[in-house]
Amino acid sequence: MYILSCKIKRINKIFIILSSLLTLSSFIFLIMYKSKKVSINADESKSIKYVEFNISSKILSDAMKEDIKSHKNDDQVKINWIDILSYLACKYGGNFKKYSKKDIKNYVNSKKNNENPEKNLENQKLLSYYKEAYEAILSGFIGEKENGKYGLKVRSPIAYGYPFTHYDDFGKRRTFGYSRPHLGHDMFCAVGTPVIAVEDGYVEIMGWNRFGGWRIGIRSHDKKRYWYYAHLRKNKPFNPNLKEGDEVHAGDLIGYVGKTGYSSKENVNNLQRSHLHIGLQLIFDESLKDSPNQIWISLYELVRFLKRNYL
Repeated sequence: MYILSCKIKRINKIFIILSSLLTLSSFIFLIMYKSKKVSINADESKSIKYVEFNISSKILSDAMKEDIKSHKNDDQVKINWIDILSYLACKYGGNFKKYSKKDIKNYVNSKKNNENPEKNLENQKLLSYYKEAYEAILSGFIGEKENGKYGLKVRSPIAYGYPFTHYDDFGKRRTFGYSRPHLGHDMFCAVGTPVIAVEDGYVEIMGWNRFGGWRIGIRSHDKKRYWYYAHLRKNKPFNPNLKEGDEVHAGDLIGYVGKTGYSSKENVNNLQRSHLHIGLQLIFDESLKDSPNQIWISLYELVRFLKRNYL
């Protein structure tokens, strides 16, 4: 009887262990299933939720030159720089440290030979994502200008001839009000330095904000880009002829650099160094414009690109 009792106890222990393992397995499966459902639902979303813009100013310039050259030479096959950048992003898996200029040359030659270099890419869905993302960022940057010439149409936000310094500060911590990442780009320069519109659009908002001080927000005509210029000059922050709703063009004076902000009281200088904070928000879904799910991108390389290609 004693031996039988011991065997029964062992069987019960084994049963308990197996039952526990089965329960644990079921729990893990449920988590994985729910995670899978969330992932599927995210993939089925109609709008992009995240964009990383990590293309160097050199790559931007190389792609732009091929685009402009094909139009100036009146080539039969026109090269689109956004297509080039999307192709490279897909080829490199988003890692532009792998960049080789010969990849652009090979792409352009394939296009001129009426070939389709994109067909050799493994992930066509990823290519579509990059095209939509880069189109949202760079649409209208290159094209026919008012003088009839084809080329770069946008401007650096600091007026030509005025010096500034900057570094890659996107995502750095800010603590005024609450701890948060820096979702813009700071360009350090003297108080009163003229600030100009990067591209054509209209003034969506202007006035005081406790974080940005005197600030102005300009929306592109296609409504995909919202440019945010902040910390403008005390007492005379804006172009006095400008008001909300006005249309602006690339290169138009919109305000002056200052060090206002970090205060609930208007017209206060609470920043130690004068600088322009410029941010770029991408709008894929209008309902997310003022939500916690906003999409802001790093502008460091784009500002370098604009600086090296002054008009």
